[in-house]
Amino acid sequence: MWKQRNFIIMSILIFVLVLTGCSSTKNEESKVAMDSAKSESSGKIALNSKELDNTKNDSDSVKIDLSTKKVIYQAQLHLRVKRFDRTISNLEEKAQSYGGYIAESTVAREGKEQITGSMTIRIPQKNFQSFLHDAEGQSAEVLSRNITGQDVTEEFVDLESRLKSKRTVEERLLSFMKNATKTEDLLKISADLAAVQEEIETIEGRMKFLENQTDFSTITITLYENKVVVPNLDDDQLNTWDKTKKQFMKSTNLLLVGMSDIVVFIFGNLPILAILIFIAVWVILYYKKKKRKQHE
Repeated sequence: MWKQRNFIIMSILIFVLVLTGCSSTKNEESKVAMDSAKSESSGKIALNSKELDNTKNDSDSVKIDLSTKKVIYQAQLHLRVKRFDRTISNLEEKAQSYGGYIAESTVAREGKEQITGSMTIRIPQKNFQSFLHDAEGQSAEVLSRNITGQDVTEEFVDLESRLKSKRTVEERLLSFMKNATKTEDLLKISADLAAVQEEIETIEGRMKFLENQTDFSTITITLYENKVVVPNLDDDQLNTWDKTKKQFMKSTNLLLVGMSDIVVFIFGNLPILAILIFIAVWVILYYKKKKRKQHE
């Protein structure tokens, strides 16, 4: 009985010791798991902080000077001038002196009394007002003047921001392409890269257009000139003797033509005229005879 009791006690102690060891190992595993989780979370937090720092750096790099305004100026002038050709030459010289150029020029003549023309001139924006003042000084009368300005600063800033972000995506895709080993990955990256580069070209084209429009203002000038035409006297209009001979020949020819027509009428219609004359003579004789009888 004693041995049996000791065996039971020993077995219970061994069982208790085993349970204690298992619980300790579980606690250690849980501690390890918690530590690893903490390390992973701390790593993620570190990564997120790095990403935030990178985004902050990116946002700092995207800062743009908003003090520089981008405005597209356009003007339309309608001028009445005294000397059309001379005014055209003066405007061309003024445009070249201000660093501009002639984009388009047309001239139209309506008969001999009116000349109209239009010129489209591109002038650097800094010389916009000066050229307008000089152009109006070339006219005899300013018929109309219209100036418009379009502020495209916000659009230009947005395009610059988009361009920088697309450049960043392009660099990342190029780095991915260098490290890619599978054909499928290379094809996909190439397609994405082509799309991004196309967007970059579109943005750059729009930015260049806006820069050109803001750097050079467009001025359209319409010119009018009314001329007083004095008719010239030709030598033929002053030659009295020749004019007299011509008029004499005309009147003589007209008389001859009239006589010729009378002769043609008489001889051409002679049978009819003979019958008419005979009837007229008979009527006259009959009337005289009848009148004589009445008188007797």
